[in-house]
Amino acid sequence: MSEENPAKTSRIPWVEKYRPSKLDDLISHEEIISTINRFINQKQLPHLLFYGPPGTGKTSTILACAKQLYTPAQFKSMVLELNASDDRGIGIVRGQILNFASTRTIFSGTFKLIILDEADAMTNDAQNALRRIIEKYTENVRFCVICNYLSKIIPAVQSRCTRFRFAPLTPEQILPRLDKIVEMENLNVTDDGKKALMTLSKGDMRKVLNVLQSTSMAFDVVNEDNVYTCVGHPLRRDIERILETLLSCKSFEQAYDDIQSIKSVKGLALEDILTELHLFIMRLELPMSVMNKIIIKMAAIEERLAKGCTEGPQTTALIAAFFIHRDHVTLES
Repeated sequence: MSEENPAKTSRIPWVEKYRPSKLDDLISHEEIISTINRFINQKQLPHLLFYGPPGTGKTSTILACAKQLYTPAQFKSMVLELNASDDRGIGIVRGQILNFASTRTIFSGTFKLIILDEADAMTNDAQNALRRIIEKYTENVRFCVICNYLSKIIPAVQSRCTRFRFAPLTPEQILPRLDKIVEMENLNVTDDGKKALMTLSKGDMRKVLNVLQSTSMAFDVVNEDNVYTCVGHPLRRDIERILETLLSCKSFEQAYDDIQSIKSVKGLALEDILTELHLFIMRLELPMSVMNKIIIKMAAIEERLAKGCTEGPQTTALIAAFFIHRDHVTLES
């Protein structure tokens, strides 16, 4: 990065700016990286199938692998990368991919690499056409198929590839790289800000960097409140106020008015409130029978919201669920 024009690199999103360029720079999946390194060193790279959630390093791994296999001069002629933004129907498989795979490399003395990113968007017909090309041109080309959902890749393609699952990253894996980027960008990030980034990302490194960049541009300090405000996520104290209202407010009308007030002032969606409330409720010391009934009611409310019901009646249903079961706890005690 230091050799490039600073003005040019400042315009690059941090996701691309800090994308690892070597396999050794990758922060996780040590077993996968060491296995691929052995394949490269022995010049025995098989067809690969990478699958797992977004932001876990699938594309970064194969691009780092390609940079290790080929010189910058060879890269354009030896690597074909197709993403979901490209048309990848049966016509492209029989045309562009077939032409690239069937053309021999006279001077390089090695195989070409075809990267099919987000391959779960390919049609079954295209995948069926692809399996024959994988089989026929193995001597000349290697395929790397990348997807989020393994079930959307036909068994015939799966069986021709060596599969690697990329699991969500742990906070322990993300934190060192996050600290390094914070230091390089000279940012003011608090510990609760880092924790909020981890909570929001759920193991997605891409999301960590995107939210970090957005928050650092919008606020001077990257703390918990600013991170949540930047992405429109409910603040912890707002959820605590809503939960306190649901558990202690004596008037149904007052509880409804208070929750509606918080929703309108903070611009919160009931679906997001339900998601966060669930995490808080699991930490409460409630009788198991009461907790089960409240969670079942909340699940039903979430289902109705997903089907398009308006928020007003569902807010009253949420308050009613707490009031009814709160009264049961009082009567039992």
